[in-house]
Amino acid sequence: MTAQTALCGIVLHPAGHTKSPLMHNAAFREMDIDARYVAFDVPPEKLPEAIAGVRALGLKQLAVSVPHKVEVMALLDEVDAGAQQIGAVNTVTLRDGRLVGSNTDWVGSNRALERETTLAGKRAVVLGAGGAARGVVFGLLERGATVHVLNRTVEKAESLVKDLGAESAGAMGDLVSLDHDLLVNTTSVGLRSDDSPVPAEHLRQGTVVMDAVYDPEETRLLRDARERGATVVHGKWMLIYQAAEQIRTWTGREAPVDTLESAFRS
Repeated sequence: MTAQTALCGIVLHPAGHTKSPLMHNAAFREMDIDARYVAFDVPPEKLPEAIAGVRALGLKQLAVSVPHKVEVMALLDEVDAGAQQIGAVNTVTLRDGRLVGSNTDWVGSNRALERETTLAGKRAVVLGAGGAARGVVFGLLERGATVHVLNRTVEKAESLVKDLGAESAGAMGDLVSLDHDLLVNTTSVGLRSDDSPVPAEHLRQGTVVMDAVYDPEETRLLRDARERGATVVHGKWMLIYQAAEQIRTWTGREAPVDTLESAFRS
């Protein structure tokens, strides 16, 4: 590492579970890019100071994860049209001295789901109404799916539906009454635990189920879904494809997906 080495990173809280430094640094090595990627554990009340530090240090790109994806928007110089519509930023890129926010979550979720199915015309249910859910819902709508949003706090789901033009909002328990082809969990239920946001008996044969949680790789939700005859998509693929899109946004080059996946497993 030299004075010319570009610095990138991720801001989140807590930071213990993130795989992003391993993945991005592996991709930088494969692409022969002189850059280093580090994790910054920043509690919500310190986010303005963290972004000031990003400016002072000249970070080339900053990934933004839970719980900062909405609050960071007010601290940037510009937010692109897609992220404005989504209402959440997961990527901040330095362009001509300005911090520009964008969102690659929707690209990651679409590419992950499209490993197993097409999205146009599908009936989707998204669990959760936070920043990640906003990206997933936006992506599904972009591909022509019909989307229902379920959340523990129904008012948050209703706000998301109104903002993005999804079909309906409801409580988590409404899943059992909704006909659907796709189910995507964007809540944190199951992160480093054996919990699931959905009772196993509510999962359906023939559907595609994706869990944005990637630690553990095979969550209780995905295990139950597979046992019920559903096709499962691991959350690692959403992480990998959104990371590839972040690298492309900064460098203009396609990132090596195989390298990112190998680093995830290391």
